Amino acid sequence: MRRTTAEEAAATLLAANKVVIMPGYGLAVAQAQHKVRELYDSLTKRGVDMKFGIHPVAGRMPGHMNVLLAEADIPYDKLLSMDEINGDFPQTDVALIIGANDVTNPAARSDTSSPIYGMPILDVDKARTVMVIKRSMAAGFAGIENPLYYLDRTLMLFGDAKGVVGNIVRELSGGGHS
Repeated sequence: MRRTTAEEAAATLLAANKVVIMPGYGLAVAQAQHKVRELYDSLTKRGVDMKFGIHPVAGRMPGHMNVLLAEADIPYDKLLSMDEINGDFPQTDVALIIGANDVTNPAARSDTSSPIYGMPILDVDKARTVMVIKRSMAAGFAGIENPLYYLDRTLMLFGDAKGVVGNIVRELSGGGHS
């Protein structure tokens, strides 16, 4: 597992042409949707193509992520369903996961002993770089480990999503550390 900093995350995002954000329960718990909007604004102003990959069961109820992102005025045409976004991941520079643990777990595709085997997931592991914001290495709702976190191209940022995204936005604006 490779930990990273807000500074490195900001540099990685700035170097990207295409970023897809996967919101999940961690975003909801932290109430980070407005900080995510700031991140979206900061990167789109710099010409980064930004989209959101929405898994139908991300969060705690269907449509949960759509409602939170709409509350933060994320343009609705940037919210793409799992079926719409999955083909984009091989051309995606950075897949940024904010608390969407089980719905991004590649064990669902390959581990026949996994309780989530066969569940459709967001194919984030096909992106060039995967960035994950999580409070800890604790398992998600399904109670299983996510092998995505141990891939060579995965960068882990630990902390409350609102604080971590806020730190990245500060780095992007040249504000440095808080």
